[in-house]
Amino acid sequence: MKVLVCGGAGYIGSHVVRALLDKDYEVVVLDNLSTGHRQSVPQGAVLEVGDIRDAACLERLFLRHEVDCVMHFCANSLVGESMEKPIEYYDNNVYGTLCLLRSMVNNDIKHFIFSSTAATYGEPERLPIDEDTPKHPTNTYGETKLAVEKMLHWMEVAYGLHYKVFRYFNASGAHPSGEIGEDHAPETHLIPLILKTAQGIRDKIYVFGDDYDTPDGSCIRDYIHVMDIAEAHILGMEDLVKSETSDVYNLGNGNGFSVLEVIEKVKTVTGKDFQVEITDRRAGDPGVLIASSEKAQKALGWSPANSSLEYIIETAWKWHQGHPDGYGLV
Repeated sequence: MKVLVCGGAGYIGSHVVRALLDKDYEVVVLDNLSTGHRQSVPQGAVLEVGDIRDAACLERLFLRHEVDCVMHFCANSLVGESMEKPIEYYDNNVYGTLCLLRSMVNNDIKHFIFSSTAATYGEPERLPIDEDTPKHPTNTYGETKLAVEKMLHWMEVAYGLHYKVFRYFNASGAHPSGEIGEDHAPETHLIPLILKTAQGIRDKIYVFGDDYDTPDGSCIRDYIHVMDIAEAHILGMEDLVKSETSDVYNLGNGNGFSVLEVIEKVKTVTGKDFQVEITDRRAGDPGVLIASSEKAQKALGWSPANSSLEYIIETAWKWHQGHPDGYGLV
């Protein structure tokens, strides 16, 4: 079985590629390398450099490779940036996906795995967030992902294109080998920012508010190891091919960790002390965001087996120690 991983040179996509190869799937990666890294694509996968908005590129790719399933990870994903550049986000995330789906329909490819986001829910009405929680995105990024989810329903009705959708908050950690990991420019995610502070690359780490209604006053967020995300996508693909049944799943660790808890665990794992500065809350930051993954666990046999906070930080630290400049260190 051959799988096309769009965005397979990015953070999450590259880890999915590793997991697919470990399970003896044939893998083709399509990536325009705008934010992905050629070095993250392992031997054994075929890298095709191109853009999902390029119809001719997609047609050539599908003629060259007899693909059985498409996994889609390539998207602009910075919440703040999405509010400043909504045209770019709709162009890549919505129009780009439409181009990809059109080419799949033209080439009679019926299986699609979509990496969505828990940002589709906005500020949830209840916790933990399950799949039936009302969806009211509060930013362009979440809105574009929700637009694609709605699009998929009608693609199935009209063309019989079956899909699985995965929504999650904070992908984290790295491959246990330390060979691939998280390298964004700019970096906006909490754990790599804390680790860069532990390395001395950053002067301090900021905590945006310590007066929330949580045990230690800082925000609680749901972190999930990137290899658990990879496993869920593969289990979803295998179920989709077998059952031809489309569905949507949340992925989460089930508990969540506070910002101050993450900082203290980084200090413990790394043995490094560093400056922490408490500053004002950021507008619109909810105190607690946790997703329920009960449906994925029951339906797919999935579990967040690697998502203890300690293991997340240990694997991420191993990557950062070996790659202080990210993939720029070759």
